[in-house]
Order: sequence, then structure tokens, then C-alpha cells
Amino acid sequence: MKYARLTKEQFEELHQEFINFLATQTITADEWNDIKINKPEVAEQELDVFSDLVWEGVLNKVVYIEHISPQQMHLFHLKDDIMHLIAVKLKNPIDLTTTDGFNWLRENLMDDDVEFLQAKKEYSEDKNVDKFRLIQQGGVITKGDLFQYLDRLIN
Repeated sequence: MKYARLTKEQFEELHQEFINFLATQTITADEWNDIKINKPEVAEQELDVFSDLVWEGVLNKVVYIEHISPQQMHLFHLKDDIMHLIAVKLKNPIDLTTTDGFNWLRENLMDDDVEFLQAKKEYSEDKNVDKFRLIQQGGVITKGDLFQYLDRLIN
């Protein structure tokens, strides 16, 4: 398995897509029920393959990922050939994960307690694995509004 198995809730949301996936392999509902009972290892493999296909489709479309922790914000623009990072680091005890902390940052972007860093990095052999790792580490897929705003502000 390349990524991670979807959760039960995600499988429930993608129920019809999973049925279509099984159909492409000419597996009927009755056959699937039989596989689950009599060949659980095959059922597990099918769930893993489907999960990877879903992740691959999602990761192919991801352009922005944000990771916000109490003292730092990492905003990634995932371009075709490189990852562009804008990092915001606070030198004070304000917590960016709270509404008050985020509002403080918005109002004090040019404060001496706010440090901006930028970096660019090439992908490894598989850019989707790189994207997936960012998500596994707590990153959230976004539309990139915050990245674009800060990019205009500091560049």
C-alpha cells in the first residue's frame, strides 16, 4: 500500500465509487460478500488498492497545503516541479491555532515578533508521496488564499 487505507467513514462516503471499482474488476455484490467471508486477505487487498486510487486522485489535484501549529504556520504551494514554502514563526507566546491568536497575527503581520521565512524544494522521486507526508504530518489541503495573501505581502 502506497498511502493509507481510507477510514470507515470515507469508505461510506465513497460507497458508489467502490461499487464501480469492484465492477471494473467484474466483481458482483454477491462475489464481494463471498470474498469478504472466505478470502478476507483478498478483501483487504482490494480495500488497499481502492484507497491508493482515491489518494492518488486527490493528491494529483492538491496545490496548497497549510500546517498551523501554536507558534508556526507552514504554507505550501505545490507547483509542478517544486514545493514553495512560506513559514511564519512567532517569537511570542501567542497561539496561532486559536481565533484570538490568528486575529492577532492578522493585525500585527509586520510586528517584530513575526518572522517570515521562504524556501523552495524539489520533490523526491514521487511528488504525491511528498504531498501525502505533509498531510500525514498534520497539513490540511486548502485553496491557498492565505499562501497567496502572504506571498503578495512579502514578495
